[in-house]
Amino acid sequence: MEYRTLGRSGCAVSSLCLGTMTFGAESAEDVAHAQLDRFVEAGGTFVDTADVYSAGVSEEIIGRWFASRPADVTEAVVLATKGRFPTGTSPNSTGLSARHLTRALDASLRRLGVDAVDLYQVHAFDPCTPIDETVRTLDGFVRAGKIRYYGLSNFTGWQLTKLVHVARALGAAPPVTLQPQYSLLVREIEWEIVPASLDAGLGLLPWSPLGGGYLSGKYRRDQRPTGATRLGEDPGRGMEAWDRRATDRTWDVIAAVQDIAEARGVSMAEIALAWVTDRPGVTSTILGARTLEQLETNLRAADLHLTADETARLDEVSAPPVGDYPYGELGLDQRSRTLADGW
Repeated sequence: MEYRTLGRSGCAVSSLCLGTMTFGAESAEDVAHAQLDRFVEAGGTFVDTADVYSAGVSEEIIGRWFASRPADVTEAVVLATKGRFPTGTSPNSTGLSARHLTRALDASLRRLGVDAVDLYQVHAFDPCTPIDETVRTLDGFVRAGKIRYYGLSNFTGWQLTKLVHVARALGAAPPVTLQPQYSLLVREIEWEIVPASLDAGLGLLPWSPLGGGYLSGKYRRDQRPTGATRLGEDPGRGMEAWDRRATDRTWDVIAAVQDIAEARGVSMAEIALAWVTDRPGVTSTILGARTLEQLETNLRAADLHLTADETARLDEVSAPPVGDYPYGELGLDQRSRTLADGW
């Protein structure tokens, strides 16, 4: 297992992170605890959850694991959770206001059974709350010792840049990470969000690195999913819905991943995870496994690095469609001329 710092912070974490959205929903508590045990045994140190995962049950399961394991096992774990989405029915039980975040964090700490979390992430942007209110609240959590660092999740480039500059203007603690959706199938964040994160010194924590399971090879072009898989049970499931994601580009990417995996003698999941983990700015890639067997497969990507030729092939086949300007060829040509002129 390799280790990297959380953005510009001095806190080191494993390059693979155990995501726990399945805990209490698709993974029973005994399976969840087995995953935590195996992850730590493999050298993993970074565990990510959220207050809305299984309506708080995920945090409770993690809390019971911490309480039942010796300190020398849990001491190395860097624990992250999130707050923002509804935790009740009142108008103030959602968002990034001081009121909601304070209550949400206190509830997360109780469920986790800890005095502080290492990384507290705001789960999404809130257009109804002034950014300075959110920043002051998060800075207060740091000063109170309830969190050690804070990060962002699902922010756009302008949103994260504005928050960073507000924090700077207030003299408040800055964010250290951004958690975006990122995979060979979802690369649009490279247009604005990745550059903004690199500029701000934020470490990236990609979620859904296997594209909702597509990049693990579980689905076939000519066969709609059935049975005990996420899309087999719900073909219209969210962003990975079959009719939305099963495009020619997706199948071309999958074919390239399969070719490289077969040549390497490894699984497709390992190739897809290795690609995203070595992208610029990535601190730790979030694994989302339902079973211990799936986690074992994913962990084998810990020390895998692709060659330049393999990376170039995957970059080319997975390049998302782009307009001619400013991100396309005309924009690139303009930027080249600007640099050549010394601007």
